[in-house]
Amino acid sequence: MWRLALRTLKFRRTSFVATFLAMFLGAAIVIGCGGLMETGVRMAADPQRLDRAPIIVTGEQTYESSALTERHRIDAGLVGKVASVEGVRTAVGDVSVPATVLKDGKPVTGKSASYGHGWAAARLTPYTLAAGSSPVTGGEAVLDKELAERVGARPGSSVDIVVQGATRRFQVTGIAEQHGGHNPDAAVFFTDDEARALAGGRIDSIAVLPEPGAGTGAVADAVRAAVGDRAEVLTGERRGLAELPGTLSSRRTVVILSAVFGSSVVLIVMFGVASTLGLSLQQRAREMALLRAVGSTPKQLRRMILTETAMLSVGSVLLALLPGWAIGRLLFAVLSGSGVVSSEIVYHAGWIPMAVGALVTVLAAAGATRFAGRKAARTEPVAALAESTAGTRWFSVPRLLLALFFLANGIGLAVATATVMEDGPTLASTAGPASVLFCIGLALLAPGITKALVALLRLPVRALSGLSGQLALRNAATANVRMAGAVAPIVLLIGIATGTLYMQSTEDHVSRSSYDRNILADYVLDSTTGGFAPGVVDKVRATPGVSAASEFVTSRGFVDRPDGPADVDLRGVSADGVRQSLDLPVVAGSLTGLRGDTVALSEKKAREYGVKVGDRLPLHLGDGTAVRPAVVALYADNPKQQYLTLPAASLAPHTGDGLPHQILVRGGGAQVHDRLAALAAQMPGTELDDSSSLAGRNNQIQQILVSANYTIVAMIVGYAAITVVNTLVSVTRKRRAEFGLQRLTGATRGQVLGMLTVEGVLIGVVATVLGTIASATTIVPYSLVKSDSYLPSGSIGIYLAIVGGSLVLVFGATLLPSWRGMRTPAVDTVKAA
Repeated sequence: MWRLALRTLKFRRTSFVATFLAMFLGAAIVIGCGGLMETGVRMAADPQRLDRAPIIVTGEQTYESSALTERHRIDAGLVGKVASVEGVRTAVGDVSVPATVLKDGKPVTGKSASYGHGWAAARLTPYTLAAGSSPVTGGEAVLDKELAERVGARPGSSVDIVVQGATRRFQVTGIAEQHGGHNPDAAVFFTDDEARALAGGRIDSIAVLPEPGAGTGAVADAVRAAVGDRAEVLTGERRGLAELPGTLSSRRTVVILSAVFGSSVVLIVMFGVASTLGLSLQQRAREMALLRAVGSTPKQLRRMILTETAMLSVGSVLLALLPGWAIGRLLFAVLSGSGVVSSEIVYHAGWIPMAVGALVTVLAAAGATRFAGRKAARTEPVAALAESTAGTRWFSVPRLLLALFFLANGIGLAVATATVMEDGPTLASTAGPASVLFCIGLALLAPGITKALVALLRLPVRALSGLSGQLALRNAATANVRMAGAVAPIVLLIGIATGTLYMQSTEDHVSRSSYDRNILADYVLDSTTGGFAPGVVDKVRATPGVSAASEFVTSRGFVDRPDGPADVDLRGVSADGVRQSLDLPVVAGSLTGLRGDTVALSEKKAREYGVKVGDRLPLHLGDGTAVRPAVVALYADNPKQQYLTLPAASLAPHTGDGLPHQILVRGGGAQVHDRLAALAAQMPGTELDDSSSLAGRNNQIQQILVSANYTIVAMIVGYAAITVVNTLVSVTRKRRAEFGLQRLTGATRGQVLGMLTVEGVLIGVVATVLGTIASATTIVPYSLVKSDSYLPSGSIGIYLAIVGGSLVLVFGATLLPSWRGMRTPAVDTVKAA
């Protein structure tokens, strides 16, 4: 059987190359998505400054099952407790605070942003003194070599450094040089006491150096027992997470993204492999009939087909391992480049995604073999010979049930998107796969649907295309299964591309327009040096022409509910200027009471959380701190901008830098702008812009997944496009004898090409209709939730480009091979068949 399979592969190279290519590309894409998911699940990062510490103690980075978005600092008293653990040689407390060095009153950065640390942590990178001495008292600092060169500092000189929003003068006692690690930031070192004071008395992490000969695992377990639930102990490749606060919050995004697209890819690969292999077996109907006629049993035929498929699938999987790893690496690079996940996270693609990709490809091929080869193996010899020259029956009860299964699930996801899912980050996880499932359901019924649609198009085609159209219609009527084989992958291409691209354009439009309407301020002051010190907002209010000013802080937290914490966006504002800066129509209470331990929220959120004005709302802020602010106001709901509003003075200390980074300003006119610009010039690192910059930044946040979305969609669409080309080229090459007979009976090359052109138009029209219907299962419910409209936002050019590109594929994959084939004399073409 293996010898027969090898001979078959040798003499059927064209059809088997198409099948092999479908398996190879499918396995590579599935392996790539699997690697992305493994990276998200593991979420490991190499240490940077703390490279020499094999054990790092840091604040818990999760609250229950949710990841914190801000740094969770720990009590400095834990340093002594950790140092006393048996097996610990040294425990070093570490902090990182924004520390911007100035030159001529303007910020200077080295590699990127600059941060201040305690001098004791310098040896962990390690940094060593290249000149001078270490800091001893407050007001002294050590600069890293690159930063010192940029400001022209040397031991004994003075530099201005912005810390906690204020400019202070420090004496440079030494210059440090980095000898290890891979710290991407410019470093400033203070005394340990001053660094902790700047961080509010708490520390970020504790670096643990074990005694010589002590096992890292045993010491880590002992430290873990000592700190209990007050901190988290990291070892190995997870140590880098201690220096990347908020990184774990991107895990959900990466996992959801890889799961949604990975599952879609699996379905598409299974369909693509099945359709390509099915077409190959369909074209070999005559061969199968002859084998049955000379005495082959159905079992022998099934074994031969399965052996052929096994050889193709194993070969394609082995060759796809390395490209699959590269595809996953590319996807991760897109995610890290767009800011979805830190570039310090380590990409992982172990044996699990490799095995999953291989298993999916093999199962898809085996399922396709069983489905497509069953009929050829069971048909009686005489009937098989008759059917090899007649049309192929396509309808069966299993096929109908399978099609109904996919259609029902596609409709179910569309209904769930429109009626069950709320507007949020997981909305696309139900909307996107809906069109994929519906496309596959339509593709399974494509022969019958194609025959019906061609019948509807019969009169206009005859009227417009003459003899070529009549030949095309006759072919479509007698070979509807063959035409459906060409229609199915194009339906997949149009449905997925249209649904995904319009889903993204709708998201962009709604986010941009709703944010624009919510911001009432005319200007925004933005700090690039770690935030504004308390009192700066009062100076802004005192500027002539300014009618209102409000600090502005953004974060994420959790509302404590009986069924578990619920993620929520948080905004910090100033009570004195919030009404003029943000569009928050109050329906109960007053925003002027937004001071101290208070909160304001929308009516919808209040009903959801079961609170009213005067009640306490249990919250955990972004750094894990538990609070119970009193509800002082309810405002009208904006479904596109759902957030809780707190006093900036209460929220800012629980963010990474501890200070507000923006001040919203209300007041128009050129004079106001000039006065604000003059004020900004007095505060180093302060930029003045109009309020549209906030909308632009929000749009950047919304766009953070766009490049990743488009990259993955491009891979899926590219795979579908290759399936289209494989299918059409294979079908066209198989029909060379048919074209030769037409030419021998009097048809010209132009008439044959005209017939193929009309067939291509029919294929394009049918596929466009079905693909558009399938894409509606994604577009319509998503648009209803996002914009209360059945129609998506975005240019009609997107749709026209998708359809036009599909038609180019159809005509290119049919006319070009046909034209090349007809250069051979018609008699030779018929003989070769």
